[in-house]
Amino acid sequence: MAKKNKKDKQPKKQKKEETKVIDVTFKKKNFLFFGIGLATVIVGFILLAAGDIVAAPLLLMVGYLVFFPLGILSK
Repeated sequence: MAKKNKKDKQPKKQKKEETKVIDVTFKKKNFLFFGIGLATVIVGFILLAAGDIVAAPLLLMVGYLVFFPLGILSK
């Protein structure tokens, strides 16, 4: 029989890695925020094409920075 190495006699240390699972189920409220965000972004781009330099950037910022994150983060 083959001789066993000293390394084989030592038990191997295994680290337990905890994996967190994030629940990403979208509900009616999430889709509502996404819809409002999409509508504000579309209106913002239409106003931007028409030459409005005040309301268009504000609507785009509100759509991208408020409603889209609310749609993702709200439970």
